[in-house]
Amino acid sequence: MSAIKNIAKSTVSERAEGQIGSESAQVRALLKLRELILSGELAGGTRIAELAIVERLGVSRTPIRAALMRLEQEGLLEALPNGGYAVRTFSERDIADAIELRGTLEGLLVRLAAERGAPAVVMGEAKDCLKQVDAVLAQPALSDEAFSAYVDLNERFHALLYEMADSPVTVKQLERVVSLPFASASAFVVVQANSPQARDMLVVAQDQHWQVLDAIERGEGTRAEALMREHSRLAQRNLRQALSGQGGAQMPESMKAMKLIRRRG
Repeated sequence: MSAIKNIAKSTVSERAEGQIGSESAQVRALLKLRELILSGELAGGTRIAELAIVERLGVSRTPIRAALMRLEQEGLLEALPNGGYAVRTFSERDIADAIELRGTLEGLLVRLAAERGAPAVVMGEAKDCLKQVDAVLAQPALSDEAFSAYVDLNERFHALLYEMADSPVTVKQLERVVSLPFASASAFVVVQANSPQARDMLVVAQDQHWQVLDAIERGEGTRAEALMREHSRLAQRNLRQALSGQGGAQMPESMKAMKLIRRRG
């Protein structure tokens, strides 16, 4: 009887290991495919040949298919009428609408945080985060390292705002939006890194951060929402400047995915 139990345990263990291996392969395929698209190696409009991707990544067809389906859901790929997928391109309006939607959802979240009352611990973490941003922006000139630090702290601060609202449903929808190319809070910060106005723009954004936090702490939901909506407008301006090349903005290697944006349409 013990032998049968051992065989059963062994079978369950092998199945579990196989499942873990399969999930790991799917994750690897997803990350690599996303990287190929966002790095510009797979240009906008490129048709994805499944077999070619299998050979390129050295992964079996099953995880590749799962990755392709996931990237379609994320909006990076579009399904073709006759089967298969192609890399999507985005109009300037598409990106602007995604940023507007992010601002709307973020506005809702900070209003909920103000109305429901933000947890003291999270509020304290958010204030500490902004103090670190203040220290970064206190430098007269910002190095590449300083911009990198700003991006990390900015993303951390926005995540803390979402946590304050205690609204998993809204956060889930927001996560879908910010997964789109260029829709995240820091998407265009790096593009403007070499602009003469870059530091000034970050100072304005930081002042808005403090005002939003103040509104939440005072329970002023309407004010918090309006400030957060206005905050997203900075990203809209960054988008326009990045596409027009104004302000001395130079396209860094990390933003090759900008080639996916169509100037018209």
